[in-house]
Amino acid sequence: MNNNDILRRLRYIFNLGDDKMIKLFKYGGKEVSRTEVSAWLEKDDDSEQKSLNDVDLATFLNGFIIKHRGKRDDETPKPEKKLNNNIIFRKLKIALNLRDDDILQIFDLAKFEVSKHEISAFFRKPTQKQYRLCKDQFLRNFLQGLQVKYRTDQSDKPESN
Repeated sequence: MNNNDILRRLRYIFNLGDDKMIKLFKYGGKEVSRTEVSAWLEKDDDSEQKSLNDVDLATFLNGFIIKHRGKRDDETPKPEKKLNNNIIFRKLKIALNLRDDDILQIFDLAKFEVSKHEISAFFRKPTQKQYRLCKDQFLRNFLQGLQVKYRTDQSDKPESN
């Protein structure tokens, strides 16, 4: 999955309008314009689409955490320079205050079978023997489950603030 696709999916799942997205980037420590956000949200085959880099997606996810959980020690976290699915998955878990059982239920909503052991392996340090790389299908199905959980009315329009 590419960063732009993840941003588009999160926008849809949580019904985020442009103003709300701009605020989330600001919470994460970056000022962005509506034009930048719109360019990142364009479809992959659109010539107006701009690629969203790892630092900017990490900034957005940090802002998402701050919005849902609050700032920690009055300090904005530094965005990672390099993201992978494990880090993205961890940031969503933190922001939504999810436990393993919650994550299992979300995968269940997407009709995707995964064990508690597999989930815990995604959140381990890469140096640990039990660490497992989170592949695109896991993240895609997790986002699909979030969509089922949080988008009860699929016809909603994004909120503007």
